[in-house]
Amino acid sequence: MKLQLALDDITLEDAMELVDKVHDYVDIVEIGSPFIIDCGMEPVKRIKAKYPELEVLADTKIMDAGDYEAELTYKAGADYCTVLGVTDTLTIKGCLDAAKKYGKKVFVDMICVKDIEGRVAEIEAAGVDCIGVHTGVDLQAAGVTPMDDLKRIKAASKHSQISVAGGINVNTVDEYKAVGADVVIVGGGINHAEDPVAAAKAIYEKVHA
Repeated sequence: MKLQLALDDITLEDAMELVDKVHDYVDIVEIGSPFIIDCGMEPVKRIKAKYPELEVLADTKIMDAGDYEAELTYKAGADYCTVLGVTDTLTIKGCLDAAKKYGKKVFVDMICVKDIEGRVAEIEAAGVDCIGVHTGVDLQAAGVTPMDDLKRIKAASKHSQISVAGGINVNTVDEYKAVGADVVIVGGGINHAEDPVAAAKAIYEKVHA
């Protein structure tokens, strides 16, 4: 199991400072889509250059031009990018083609997918082996968690690595580990903690226990 640190509502300077402090306690650093809108691929380049041992995920949420857009992330140094599960399967296949060319990976973000079981079968048949369970911040504000979708995707998946995101913190990470998540994604549970280093260390130790 791995811990993925999501960097979303943060400046480049603050992100570099945070990663400097917590890099020993995370496995993957996610450059979130708001961060990419603000700074492009620069955070991917900077973090990968400074910490080559860390995996970096660009949360691009690709919806079209899969091969071209995925390739941009890999050229910048990303180990993973994301494509939306609600897009056309041809776009997902384009991302997979780029990933294969660079020896990288693609996570299919299942946010807003209605027929979860059917879509998992379709995308795995297309070659997908990394799937992201994602409850967005707007749904989180309404009290929704990713637990139900995680259980459904775990049951439907034949072979994929499953990541999960949506309000996870030190108090809830054990629940997602018990269900069988391969990667837990934590954003505010570390970034907005009173002591981000202590929070990252505590979650990392639970993940790797």
